[in-house]
Amino acid sequence: MDPIEQCAEIIRHHSKSFSLASRLLPAEVRRRAVVVYAWCRRADDAVDLAPAGKQAAALQRLRRELDDVYGERPLDDPVLSSFRQVVRACGIHRAYAEDLLAGMEMDVAGTRYETMDQFLLYCHRVAGVVGLMMCHVMGLSDEGAVRHAAHLGMAMQMTNICRDVLEDWQRDRLYIPEELLAARGCPRLADRLGGAFPDEARGPVAAATGDLLDEADRYYASGDRGLHALSPRCALSIHTARMVYSAIGERVRRAGCDPLAGRAFVPLKRKLVLVAGALGRTLSGHRAGVAGVNAAPLNRVSFPEDIMPVEGA
Repeated sequence: MDPIEQCAEIIRHHSKSFSLASRLLPAEVRRRAVVVYAWCRRADDAVDLAPAGKQAAALQRLRRELDDVYGERPLDDPVLSSFRQVVRACGIHRAYAEDLLAGMEMDVAGTRYETMDQFLLYCHRVAGVVGLMMCHVMGLSDEGAVRHAAHLGMAMQMTNICRDVLEDWQRDRLYIPEELLAARGCPRLADRLGGAFPDEARGPVAAATGDLLDEADRYYASGDRGLHALSPRCALSIHTARMVYSAIGERVRRAGCDPLAGRAFVPLKRKLVLVAGALGRTLSGHRAGVAGVNAAPLNRVSFPEDIMPVEGA
């Protein structure tokens, strides 16, 4: 199978939402985008699917692979070799890939999120940097719009966390910050990881989840403010992904943010309606940016100094 098609199959298998949005991209941008997604998914699976006690070793292998991607040694793995080509063609800063692995290390270490600042750092590492990589893939040339891409990635990660509270609990993970849970009357919930989800925590967790969805809305709004810098096709794709993800958050809200309500998802029919809405916005109000696959390389940005604060957050 062609390496790019292998990468495309990975996105089709793991994320119907991102797969749908990627089909709206210009052909060359789509090829590069699916490669970046495939590498990110490869890294995530290498850690999450590693046997108990082997996750740290898996993370070290990923870091060695990253040395190879940014080095000169011949690569046999199709995802790694394709990622190297995209990294070189688009000028993707190694620090972004390293940050993503640092986010996975927080999972391996069982990090507990006491404050919103710690939580936002995690969201940036595992998702904000993906937005930054996509800026390179899409040939963004407006330096001022880059932070908005990171905010959009962070918003999507917050939505994932709000959707997956029970699933994460069953994996001995709790991402909702302690300061939010304590304010809602459920302090030190993380101390109870490893057991059944406590019924008395449902209400406080639901309230704290609603707080995080409010936070995600502010990050989505910031992400929207960067769409003008993209070409119309890229803006359509990114706005579609944004609308689908925020619709997941809406469904979590409609279920009362109850962690035991079942996994929220957006049916295909609703996704197609969202695509139509994104298309309408693009045709009627989008001011085409100057993005293109041959745009000049972007400067590296860092968290938190270049990313925070978020207006209205």
